[in-house]
Amino acid sequence: MTASSISSNTLRRAVFPNVSLLTNALLVLGGALFVALSAQISIPLPFTPVPITGQTFAVLLVAGSLGSVCGTLSMGLYLLMGIVGLPVYADHTHGIEVIKGATGGYIIGFIIAGLIVGLMADRGWDKKFSSSVTMMLTGNVVVFLVGLVWLQQVLHTNLADTLKYGLYPFVPGEVLKLYLAGALFPGAWALVRRIRK
Repeated sequence: MTASSISSNTLRRAVFPNVSLLTNALLVLGGALFVALSAQISIPLPFTPVPITGQTFAVLLVAGSLGSVCGTLSMGLYLLMGIVGLPVYADHTHGIEVIKGATGGYIIGFIIAGLIVGLMADRGWDKKFSSSVTMMLTGNVVVFLVGLVWLQQVLHTNLADTLKYGLYPFVPGEVLKLYLAGALFPGAWALVRRIRK
């Protein structure tokens, strides 16, 4: 066994202890596909380029279930799938133009939220419903913070219009998705744990 293979095995065990690389790769792919599927639950609004979608629900559930490494990789894979031409973004859109556009910040925010929510789950925030909801709320804030800053830069809007286009219409649905994700999270986490075993 060479030094490079030993170091790569050591790295794999540190990142994915007691779990095969193939299992984690499939979980990462499954998470990205789940987010892609949820993106197709899309309701356009006439006054904003940002549609109502099921993506944030999926992002939070995937990140909390897979943990920081696989959750972040899954969101990164979702971003990459759309950039290379797979129709995985809302309304079956794809391409770098979507990322450069008004909604691109939300997709970038998915990756950051995947890391933060995953880290919180790694540290036990997933154990109770109350802490799960707090974890999901944190992820939601991250997604919208990045998305709103990006939206403002693309549309050149003031703060009031940015919030009107990119936040206010989505709050009721996000609250519902937040509690739904918090309620489903223990079951999703248990399923992932069973798969990894």
